[in-house]
Amino acid sequence: MKLKEEVVYLSGEESFLKGVKDCLPTVLGYLSIGFAAGVVQKTAGLSIIEITLMSLLLYAGSAQFIAAGMLVSGAPIMSIILTIFIVNLRYLLLSAALAPHFRHLGTWKNTLHGFLLTDETFGVATSYLSDKKYASNRWMLGLNLTAYLNWTLANVLGGLFGKWIPNPEEFGLDFALPAMFIGLLVLQIVSRSEFRIDLLVVTGAILFTICTSFIFSTGINVILATVAAAALGMVMDKWKSAQKSS
Repeated sequence: MKLKEEVVYLSGEESFLKGVKDCLPTVLGYLSIGFAAGVVQKTAGLSIIEITLMSLLLYAGSAQFIAAGMLVSGAPIMSIILTIFIVNLRYLLLSAALAPHFRHLGTWKNTLHGFLLTDETFGVATSYLSDKKYASNRWMLGLNLTAYLNWTLANVLGGLFGKWIPNPEEFGLDFALPAMFIGLLVLQIVSRSEFRIDLLVVTGAILFTICTSFIFSTGINVILATVAAAALGMVMDKWKSAQKSS
């Protein structure tokens, strides 16, 4: 009963429109990178319908860039599928990190949120839910659907008008997404009091990524670095909590 009461309260407090509003800081990043993805996919020979379907069904920026490049090179379909699978393995980690906040929801709702989860919405959600036990289904839908529709629109616009912008990098569009992630990271670190732990974890993630890049391919090294950095942060946090309690 207590769980249901808390969930009902959160659903009323965290509305769909609030989720839409919280997604707005990521809109510019989606528009720029999505537009560039549409240009690349159009250059690879995909039609507007195919670009739209890829955006709706695959819905992964890096994977769509990779798929377009491999299609141009004439790679076998199974190679494309396997490559995309490896690149998108990080979403298992992202979903697992958010899962405790959604354990009160049913299977179908969690499946929908898992499909719509992206790096950007994960960044917004982890920051917003850092001091909350349960997430609102309506809020997450507002966040995810805004990003989903925005990404699809950007891809279609890139496919339609990209011929007038053959090189989007000249306008700095390729830096919009990293800039957005840097902004989300800074906001999340500033909202916490554990600056030293956060900075050490970030430094550890960078070092792990660089070191593992000499052994593993791109994608696998990022996943391993993420797991190692998360484990480092957890150990340091537990150690600091044990020190305070002793």
